[in-house]
Amino acid sequence: MNKPEIDNHKEYPVLPLRDIVVFPSSAIPLFVGREKSINALESVATKYKKIILVAQKNAEHDDPQSKDLYSYGTLGEILQLLKLPDGTVKILVEGKSIVKITEFKDNKEFLLASCEEVILDSKKPEAISLSKAIISKYDKLSKISKKFSEESNINFKNETDPVVIANKVASNLSIDLFEKQKLLEMTDTQKKLESILGYLDNEIDVLSVEKKIRGRVKNQMEKTQREYYLNEQLKAIQKELGEIEEGKDETKVLEDAIKKAKMSKEAEEKCLSELKN
Repeated sequence: MNKPEIDNHKEYPVLPLRDIVVFPSSAIPLFVGREKSINALESVATKYKKIILVAQKNAEHDDPQSKDLYSYGTLGEILQLLKLPDGTVKILVEGKSIVKITEFKDNKEFLLASCEEVILDSKKPEAISLSKAIISKYDKLSKISKKFSEESNINFKNETDPVVIANKVASNLSIDLFEKQKLLEMTDTQKKLESILGYLDNEIDVLSVEKKIRGRVKNQMEKTQREYYLNEQLKAIQKELGEIEEGKDETKVLEDAIKKAKMSKEAEEKCLSELKN
């Protein structure tokens, strides 16, 4: 079992998030501009030390209340905080543990919440086996997707804890917020790992199909470009010949000209083929 990060039922400031779910074991940059959110961040530095990061159900709400937020979030620790000239704040925050919010409290300046830490079992053989399969699939995905590899720099070296592996991979999955929130709320380690493995398989399948389609399109474009180039060469030869003397075999004259043009074998064959059609 993982070591508890919090004292259950202790109050922490809440940072509502639009369009993102933060998982433990991941450090991410966030830009904060809403007054209550900035107040919550300032309170972390002076009193609370940690903050609850929780996704909004509707990203369009500018002043989310407790009913607008999910009941599961991540307790985070702010590693860096930078106030920008436009009044917004940039932070680097690291997720520490998943928490279930038991009660919200609005103290006017910002939201507060009591919470309980969600502890997942990471010792079962099934979980360990699944986490190894996830690392293998993740490595495969990184190899077939350059964009994924650049955006998702996860180091699994010496990492054996299935819960940590699950959280790191879940944070980088290309799925919507609702699906990520579902993963965050799963309290059964094995089911969470199985779901993540399913998402990875699906992502690999989609990328493989896209790669095949791109390959076919590229080959077709190259074929079309080659045919255009060869046709243009034939037209140039015909233009240079100009008017063929009366009484001479036009086809024979063009054929001789093609052979004397010293073009590539492929180009010559294409021109001769076009001549016969």
